[in-house]
Amino acid sequence: MMRSLWTGASGMISQQVSLDNIANNLSNVNTAGYKKQTTEFSSLLYQKLQRKTTDHNMDPKPVIAQVGSGVRVSGLSSVYTQGQMLETGNKYDMCISGEGFYRVQMSDGTIAYTRNGAFQMAISEGGVTLATNEGFPVLDTNGAPVYFNTDEYDVSQLKMDDYGNFMYPDETGVAQYVGVQIGLAQFNNPSGLDKISGSLLLESENSGTPRLEAEDGLLRTSKVISGYLEGSNVQTVDEIVNLIVTQRAYEMNSKVITASDEMMQQANNLRS
Repeated sequence: MMRSLWTGASGMISQQVSLDNIANNLSNVNTAGYKKQTTEFSSLLYQKLQRKTTDHNMDPKPVIAQVGSGVRVSGLSSVYTQGQMLETGNKYDMCISGEGFYRVQMSDGTIAYTRNGAFQMAISEGGVTLATNEGFPVLDTNGAPVYFNTDEYDVSQLKMDDYGNFMYPDETGVAQYVGVQIGLAQFNNPSGLDKISGSLLLESENSGTPRLEAEDGLLRTSKVISGYLEGSNVQTVDEIVNLIVTQRAYEMNSKVITASDEMMQQANNLRS
């Protein structure tokens, strides 16, 4: 009965983590570029109730007498499927179609990665810089901030093609490439990226080193579509179903603890 108490407790703890994850998915249903997470479970150690299992003829039984000791959360995996393209009308909103990530420079110089393409032109010395809503500059293919000198360019005339190349009309009105392209990176294991606030991700040992699309010819080049944002890939119906399943599993594990407690109480009340 003591084993069942701890087994039920492990189930409740694991389902609480699952519930926390579902709540996070639902809370980010409208977050641009958000990728949902799934909870993965694995069983805990098994105990052998009998070292040798034989029948009345001393022949080995086909099964071993083992009982499990519960469950634990083995991981939270991000699902990097493409989110829905949402039209915004803001030409500095950008949606990635593919497996790439934007590269942004944080205040301490660290390079972070994101799929959230809600960008703005931030005022900087002598010009403007393409930046996130938090003010972090977006990097180009050379690793420098996407910057335009306002003495040379009328920012309202800047346009971008489907591969992140900035275009500007010449004297004849024909759009010409100005030598600035948004830098995109890919990872062999994007699920291994470290998540921080602001929809930003950091490189880790699990994710591997970033592979730059502009330099790695083996990568399939992603498209960058302006005027759109990539919506979250959270499916609310699926999350609600998972919520119900998690709630029921939590309730059943709590009943296991209650039943074990009642059985122990009955055993303690036995009279010889």
